[in-house]
Amino acid sequence: MKKSIILALLLAFATPLFAQEKYTPSEGNLKARQEFADSKLGIFLHWGIYSVFAQGEWYIHSKGVSIAEYKKAADAFYPHRFDAKAWVSAIKESGAKYICFTTRHHEGFSMWDTKYSDYDIVDATPYKRDVLKDLIKECHRQGIKIHLYYSHVDWSRDDYPMGYSAHKASNRDHFEGGWANYYKFMNNQLTELLTRYGKIDAIWFDGVWDHSKDKTPFDWQLVEQYKLIHKLQPDCLIGNNHHIVPVAGEDFQIFERDLPGENKAGYSDGQTVCNHLPLETCQTMNKSWGYKVRDQKYKSLDALIHYLASTAGKGANLLLNIGPQPNGELPAMALVRLKEMGEWLRKYGDSIYGTTAGDIPAQEWGVTTRKGERLFVHIFDLKTKELQLPLSCKVVKACSFEDKKAVEFVQNEGGVTLKFDTVPSGIDYIVELTTK
Repeated sequence: MKKSIILALLLAFATPLFAQEKYTPSEGNLKARQEFADSKLGIFLHWGIYSVFAQGEWYIHSKGVSIAEYKKAADAFYPHRFDAKAWVSAIKESGAKYICFTTRHHEGFSMWDTKYSDYDIVDATPYKRDVLKDLIKECHRQGIKIHLYYSHVDWSRDDYPMGYSAHKASNRDHFEGGWANYYKFMNNQLTELLTRYGKIDAIWFDGVWDHSKDKTPFDWQLVEQYKLIHKLQPDCLIGNNHHIVPVAGEDFQIFERDLPGENKAGYSDGQTVCNHLPLETCQTMNKSWGYKVRDQKYKSLDALIHYLASTAGKGANLLLNIGPQPNGELPAMALVRLKEMGEWLRKYGDSIYGTTAGDIPAQEWGVTTRKGERLFVHIFDLKTKELQLPLSCKVVKACSFEDKKAVEFVQNEGGVTLKFDTVPSGIDYIVELTTK
C-alpha cells in the first residue's frame, strides 16, 4: 500500500490510456459481484519479507535500504508458526466472508512457488513451503472466499519501468529489459495464480499510481491483462487500487482509507463513486499495513464497528487489514479484535450483511442501512431521547433490533421522529424500521 504521499492524479491522461472497450461480464461474474457486495467484511493480510524488519511494508523505500542487502532478509524468513487453519478459522470467526492476501507486494517478493522468479518463499527462504497453497486450500475447505493482491510495482526488478516510488527505492534512474519483458513476467505469474490453485474469487491490483506523480502518461495495458484474467477464470472479480475511475474490465471499485465519496486520506481526489459496481473500502486495524513492531495503536472495537456500519451505510464492503508477524502468527491484539467483531456480528449482523446504502446519509448520530423493506438506523452517539429522521417513505413499525421492543414514532411531512424512554447507548444502538 502507499504511504501518506499525496499523488497528483491525472484523470485527463488516464482515460485515453486505458482503452474504453466494451466489457460484458459473465453470468457467473455478475453473481459473484452480488455475493461480494453482500459480504460486507473481508480481512486483508499484508505479509512478505518486510515483516522480518518489522518496519512496515514500505521499509525499503522509506529508509533507502539497498535492494541487494534487503533481499538477504529472505534467508532469515522462516515463519515456522504459520498455520493456515488457525488463520482462516480466526478470520471466519470474525464474521468476515473473504480474505485478500498479498501474493507479491512492491518489494517484488513472491509468496508462492513461482517458476518465473527465484525470489520467492520456496526458493529464497529456508522455510521452503508454499504458504499461498496452504492458505487457499484452507479457504476452500472452510468456505471463505480468497482474493489475491498483486502489485504492478516491483522495486527489485531491473525491467520494471521506473515510477516515482521505484526510482527512490532502487536508487536507479533507468530500467533495463523493457516494458514488454516485465509485462510478460506479470502475466505469466497471474496465469500461475489462476491455473494452479483452483478457484480464485478476485485479483486486487495496486501500483498504477506509481506513474502519476511525474505527469508522464503510461500505458499499463490493463485492458489486455484483464482479458487474460477473465479468460482464465471468467467469474473472477478484478479491482484496482489506482485511485481513478474504474476502467473496462474492472468488477468492483476500491477506496483506500476512505469511505466512498470521501477524501479524508488524500487518495481519492476526483475518484467518482461508480454506483453500478460493488464498492470496497480498505482500512488498517492499527496504523500500518505490514507488520510494524512499534505500531500497537489498534483501533477500539467501538471504532471498528462504527467504521463497518458506516461503510455498509455507503453500500460498500470493509476490507480490514492485519499485518502478520515474521514468525507466521497473527498479532495477539488483532486476534482479540477479530473475536470481538465476530461476537458483535453474530448478534447484529443481519443489519450489515446483504444490505444496501441507507436512505439517510451519514449524520453526527450515526448511519442507516437498508434490506428490502427493512431500514436499520445505527445510532452511535445521540444526546437526546428523540431522533428526527428525514424520511419520505412510510414507516409502519419501529422496534429495537436487539430485543424487538417497540419504539414509539411519529410520522409527518418532515419525516419520522423516534422517541425513546432513555437516551440510546452502547456501541451501536440499532432501530429497525419496517417501511413501505
